[in-house]
Amino acid sequence: MKESYFKRVYNLTGTKFWINNVTPGEARTAIDAGAFGCTQNPSYTWKILSHPEAGKEADRMLDGILKETTDDNEVECILQRKLVKGISDIFMDLWKSTNGDHGYVSIQGDPIHEEDPDVIINEGRKNREMNPNIMIKIPATKAGLQAMEVLIAENTPVNATEVMGISQALDICRLYRSLSLKTGNSPKIYYSLITGIYDEYLHKSVEKQGIKIDPDVLHLAGLIIAKKVYSITKAHYPEVGFIGGGVRGLHHFTEMVGADVCITMNWPGQAEELIRQDMPVLPRFFNPAPDWYIDELLVKVPEFRKAYMTDGLSVEEYEYFGPVEYFRSMFISAWNNVLKHIEDRRKLIK
Repeated sequence: MKESYFKRVYNLTGTKFWINNVTPGEARTAIDAGAFGCTQNPSYTWKILSHPEAGKEADRMLDGILKETTDDNEVECILQRKLVKGISDIFMDLWKSTNGDHGYVSIQGDPIHEEDPDVIINEGRKNREMNPNIMIKIPATKAGLQAMEVLIAENTPVNATEVMGISQALDICRLYRSLSLKTGNSPKIYYSLITGIYDEYLHKSVEKQGIKIDPDVLHLAGLIIAKKVYSITKAHYPEVGFIGGGVRGLHHFTEMVGADVCITMNWPGQAEELIRQDMPVLPRFFNPAPDWYIDELLVKVPEFRKAYMTDGLSVEEYEYFGPVEYFRSMFISAWNNVLKHIEDRRKLIK
């Protein structure tokens, strides 16, 4: 019997499928389809509260949490923790059967205070108490790197996210190498290059600035960065894993097939669609982009040049880099939606 698409991809190429922001039912289905891990971001709680079925159970959880504290932001953090705990329980069998190599569920919480490393550290420590397969998802900003320094030294598995430029990935790798040598701890670590969101931002930015560039060239921008950062980190920092995220088109998975990477995507419309199409497994990642594509992007698109060059961004710029701000704004919007829902729920149950 023919294996499912994602299992064939892994068996033939080593490229791994992760699932993003899932309901419990989607988590089980994704594991059956070949998922190796899971990412949950600050939009997750709003997705679940808005879900026609999962939202009812989430509201029941919320009603209990409202009795614990009057701080609505803390309520949201606790609710997210409880929801993610349920998903990590589902992935625990995979984590145990692979001796902790796979089956991680990464959680990124409060995006409003993520410029404060102490908030990230404290939240990360609380989240790690849930299950041993919990991985702390931390933005690759100045504050995030400071928090990673503490948590990695404590042997905490880390998913360094919001990576939009090669310099961010290299800073993560250097930090991890240094801490591993210093402390003797080598927890599981990945950097997440958010290729799809980066491409989405770039298309909007180019249109806004009136930059004239071939759309086919622009289409490859994020993948060009992915190919370069992969070649550098694989050669010099093989202990640091690569996650591709923010999938916006199926090509953000299919064009990465062949690399030793994990690609995380949503179930409806993305993973589900790839399973439905059941296309042949064709390793494409190591097909080089034409030099003139890269040259045109470097000359015409400033945000590409900053992301592509190994010293294109300073640590102080990471938080304010356009694609990072764009991505974070989505999280803040969803987080604020939950805060409004909590406020309304308090009034309802009084």
